[in-house]
Amino acid sequence: MRLLEILSGAVALLGSGVHGAISPLPVPKSCTGVAANRFQMQAASGWSVVKLVGGLKQVRTVIWDTEGNMLVLQNTRGASVHTFGADGCVNSTTMLISGGGLNHGLALSPDGKTLYASSETTVYSWSYDPITRKTSNQKTIVKGMSTGVHSSRALVVVSRQPNMLLVQVGSNANFDMAAAQKSTGRAIIKIFDVSKAPASGYNYNTDGEVFAYGLRNEIGFVEDPNGVVWGVENSGDDFTRTENGQRKDIHKDNPAEKLNRLGDPLKVKDQWFGYPTCFSVWDPSSFTGTSLKTGSHFVLAPNSSFNDASCNTQAIAPRLTFQAHSAPIWNTFDKDAKNMYVTFHGSWDRQPATGFKVVQIPFTKLADGSYDPVAPVDSMKGYNDIWSAPNPGSCTANGLTQSNCIRLTAASWDPAGRGLFIGSDNSAEGEVFILTPPK
Repeated sequence: MRLLEILSGAVALLGSGVHGAISPLPVPKSCTGVAANRFQMQAASGWSVVKLVGGLKQVRTVIWDTEGNMLVLQNTRGASVHTFGADGCVNSTTMLISGGGLNHGLALSPDGKTLYASSETTVYSWSYDPITRKTSNQKTIVKGMSTGVHSSRALVVVSRQPNMLLVQVGSNANFDMAAAQKSTGRAIIKIFDVSKAPASGYNYNTDGEVFAYGLRNEIGFVEDPNGVVWGVENSGDDFTRTENGQRKDIHKDNPAEKLNRLGDPLKVKDQWFGYPTCFSVWDPSSFTGTSLKTGSHFVLAPNSSFNDASCNTQAIAPRLTFQAHSAPIWNTFDKDAKNMYVTFHGSWDRQPATGFKVVQIPFTKLADGSYDPVAPVDSMKGYNDIWSAPNPGSCTANGLTQSNCIRLTAASWDPAGRGLFIGSDNSAEGEVFILTPPK
C-alpha cells in the first residue's frame, strides 16, 4: 500500500475517535508462516482479502486495545492477544486468558484498562495493561445466566458512560415461550452498573435494568456515533403458519433475520421486540390474503385475540431485515457510520443454504443528526455482499461450526487503518482475515 493510502486510512479512523495514537500499518500481500485460506472465497469488485492469522480455535470476537494490539476471543480456548510488525503481519501471539469457558463476549472499556469477557453463565472483568499485555484482578461482574440452546453472550460497554455494561442472553429453545417473562432472563439485553457490582457479582435474572427484550438471539450489537445501539438478531427455524385452519410450511424463506434499532441505553429502557410471539416477514408471498410486507411482524397462528395486527401495534419492528437463516453474528460501523458491516454465519435450516458472507448496509445521517439505513423498511435489497463463499448455496452446516465453507463471526475495523478484520469459527481452523475496501 502506498504511504498516502496508509495515512488516509489512519486519518479516517482518527476522525471516528478510535485509538487516535496508533501508527498506520501496511496491508501485506501474504504473511510468512500463515497457511493458505482453509476454504474458497470471493470478494466484491475492489475489495481484497488477506489471511493474517490461522491455527486458532473458533474465532468469535475481535477487539483492539489502545496500543493497536488485537484481542481475539476463541470459543472455549480463551482470549489471545496478537501484536503486529512493521510489515503488517502478526509477529507475536500469546494467550491472555486461558480456559474459563469463555465463548463469545469480549469488550474493553474506552480507556483500555478494563477487559470484560463472558462464558455461558458468567461475565468477568480484569484489569488490563496494553503495554505488557497482561491481565490481573479478575472479578465476577454478572453470574447466573441461563444455559440452553443459545450459549453466546454479547457484551458492549456504553461509551458515554463506561461504568454501564450491556449483557445479552438468547432464548433456550427455538420457541422459548417462557422468555416472554422478563424475569426468566432470556431473549433479553440487560444493563449493569459495574462500578456498583457486589463482590460476588450481580445475579443476571434479578439484578440490572432491562434495556430490551423479546430478542430471540441478539448475538451482536454496536453503538453508532450518537450512542444508539443497533443489533442483529437470529430468528427461528422450521416455521409453519396456520391460516384459516390450513397449516403451511413457510420455513424456507421466513422468518427474516433482523437489524434492530435498539436505541440509546441511557435514554430508553424496557422495549419489547416481539419474541416469542411476533416474527418478521422476509418473503410476503408465503402469506395468503394479507397485506404483510417484508419487515412486517406476523404470528404463527392468527386468532381473534392476537394476530398480525396485534404484533405490528405492540412490538417494535426491525429497521431492516435479512434473508431467512442467514444467521447474522456481528455488526460494526465504518468511519462516520456511512456503512454497517454484518457477518453471516450461514444456515443449516434452508436448502439451498444461505449466508456464509459479509454484507455492507449503506447508512445515512438524517437532518436531525440520527443515523439510519438508506433502504426502506420493506426492502429485500438493503445490503450488498462484499465477501462470501463462492457458492453459498452449496455450503453445508453440520452443527454450529462444522462446514465445508467459511463460517464468519467477528467484525472489527482495524485502528491501524488497514481495513475490516473478520473471523471464521469453522471447527477445521479458526482464522482471521483483513478485508481492504476499494480506494
